[in-house]
Amino acid sequence: MKIGFDNEKYINTQSAQIMKRISQFDGKLYLELGGKLFDDFHASRVLPGFEPDSKIKMLMHLKDELEIVISISAIDIVKNKIRGDYGISYDLEVLRLIDTFRSIGLYVGSVVITQYSGQIVADAFKKRLESLGVSVFLHYVIEGYPTNLELIVSDEGFGKNDYIITSKPLVVVTAPGPGSGKMATCLSQLYHEHKRGIKAGYAKFETFPVWNLPLKHPVNLAYESATADLNDVNMIDPFHLEAYGETAVNYNRDIEVFPVLNAMFEKILGQSPYKSPTDMGVNMAGNCIIDDEICKNASKKEIIRRYYNTLCDCKKGIATKDSVYKIELVMKQAGISTEDRPVVKGALDKAEKTGEPATCMELPDGKLITGKTSSLLGASAACILNVLKELAGVEEEKYLIPPEIIEPIQNLKVNNLGNKNPRLHIDEALIALSMSATMSEDAKKAFSMLSHLKGLEAHSSVILSSNDMSTFKKLGVNLTCESVYHSKKLYHG
Repeated sequence: MKIGFDNEKYINTQSAQIMKRISQFDGKLYLELGGKLFDDFHASRVLPGFEPDSKIKMLMHLKDELEIVISISAIDIVKNKIRGDYGISYDLEVLRLIDTFRSIGLYVGSVVITQYSGQIVADAFKKRLESLGVSVFLHYVIEGYPTNLELIVSDEGFGKNDYIITSKPLVVVTAPGPGSGKMATCLSQLYHEHKRGIKAGYAKFETFPVWNLPLKHPVNLAYESATADLNDVNMIDPFHLEAYGETAVNYNRDIEVFPVLNAMFEKILGQSPYKSPTDMGVNMAGNCIIDDEICKNASKKEIIRRYYNTLCDCKKGIATKDSVYKIELVMKQAGISTEDRPVVKGALDKAEKTGEPATCMELPDGKLITGKTSSLLGASAACILNVLKELAGVEEEKYLIPPEIIEPIQNLKVNNLGNKNPRLHIDEALIALSMSATMSEDAKKAFSMLSHLKGLEAHSSVILSSNDMSTFKKLGVNLTCESVYHSKKLYHG
């Protein structure tokens, strides 16, 4: 993979920037951390060279100086809100985050339940956390937030919230997902710290949009496509332009709320430390791009992938047409179309030729490899095996898995496990390949190529089963699908 981003420079400069911000206050900084801390694959796709765990590595540089507070909204607990990438509820994600932070030696000080108004399920979650030895604090619903400043910045507003007890100079406030009340948590703490004579600071750390890239740079456009369902729009920061005469990019929500935040800072601290929403950020990603053209091309590919993914989400009923229209507009701004994704035509041509679902993958040299549906294998499993053959230099007509290995697996699926589809999914085919590799040198060579699938592009002519989609993701393949199902059934597992 061609590299367009210096990850080591990013970790070092980002850590230094945060330490610099701490020193601007009384040695206490509340850092609102947006986006994904772990597995930030969006960033790694649009900034080739960015490692998915870069933020965690950066925090590890500051390990002795920081503690983590996890914010979760009581409203999300009531709604049983689900993280789409992991398929687990926000409350369970809090537990997963605590375990993950602890496993790498980062200190989780507490959990704060925001927007609390006596919800029974929130009380139950608090009790569960406390039984596990986790400190829990409550932040209440404030009428008129964020505009009713007189109430918010008073003992009946922020003052009513629990004061979160912290012990480190850097307090990272993170959450299981958006809308969890991270910013309000930070501001409430500023109020409480000020009452205790401590001039604590606030900063925001989000990777996107990248403030010092042009407004319509593909990296920033890719962020718009990724947040189409949130109605986020990248904008020139008018406050930054007025204060410094410099163009900076931010997004609409921060720009809209900045006058209110500024007034809060003035009320809490006496004067605001910031002249613009961009000032609040500490993001150094734009300074670590070493090949702009590579990042532009990678971002354009991401926008097209987001388009297909959103079309499929519409078909599943979990996205709206408005999100599709927004990404179509982003594609026009980036000067790209679906024709710029070669695997789409490859899959559709193969499907039309065979009359069955087909999958296509693109190798690093641009060669397209397809897989068709057969009596033994699903199209995606066939495509993966064909790609492994090509990478290993195995002749196309050779079988990697003898039918005598596949057939018993099919019998097991249908006759013992009650599966109506006898064809092997990708994971089943790979297990069969691993068995075959003990007997066949060709299968062994093909199996050794599995790690080379990471970063390849793939497209399916139909929406795949959750099983196959999950396996593509685990292999690191960038998959898209046509927004159609293979059958007319209402339930698709």
